Amino acid sequence: MSKKDDRLYNHNFIEACNNAINGIIYSSTTQSNIKKQLVLGVIVMILSLFYNFTTAEFLCLTFAVFFVIFAEMVNTAIETVVDLYVDEYHPKAKIAKDVAAGTVVLSACNAIVVAYFLFFRETELTHIGESIFSQMVSSPTHLIFVGIILTVIAIVAVKTISNYKKQKDPMAKVFTPSGQTALAFAILTAIWINTKNPVIFCLSLALSILIAGNRVNDTRNFREVLFGAFMGPLIVFMVYGLTILN
Repeated sequence: MSKKDDRLYNHNFIEACNNAINGIIYSSTTQSNIKKQLVLGVIVMILSLFYNFTTAEFLCLTFAVFFVIFAEMVNTAIETVVDLYVDEYHPKAKIAKDVAAGTVVLSACNAIVVAYFLFFRETELTHIGESIFSQMVSSPTHLIFVGIILTVIAIVAVKTISNYKKQKDPMAKVFTPSGQTALAFAILTAIWINTKNPVIFCLSLALSILIAGNRVNDTRNFREVLFGAFMGPLIVFMVYGLTILN
């Protein structure tokens, strides 16, 4: 009996998370549809700031956005496995690919329905016609999650661009900000803006610095970690800055 390759298995939780992130980066690098969906996700999250959605409505919107990307990634995984085992046309291989593509279509239809009922209600259109900024969301929870979601999408976008450049020129030096550091400091910024509590801020800052230090120890360039530490707060400040216009 042949010995199984250890590279096929995750040995710990951190390795599992890193492999999952690699899967997201690969999908967004190679699949044009996912790139478009990420752009649409950014647009939708920004637009949501101009609507006073309830918690349930915002959850439905967020689920719809991520469900489309999830379906596209599942479709990519199935197509990759089919191509791995089938070198020529086979009816069942076509069925597998068509069914996988069908899940993307269904998720997209679901997103369209959700967007229609949330963004194009008669009352919302009437209010937004009067003054778009007067409808700016004021919910701290909404702002926190929009800021964090935009930070995650920005991290994926930057890593996708870096990975694409690396594929074109394996010898090229690419600058990739630390995603974990960016997310940690984005959350830190949101906590400070909403609590204004020095004790909570100091504890959160300590955790963020520990994460940044861990990334530096993992042979990551210090500049990349520092850039991530500025990238996360900048996105959160931009989201909160829009509300100042109200």
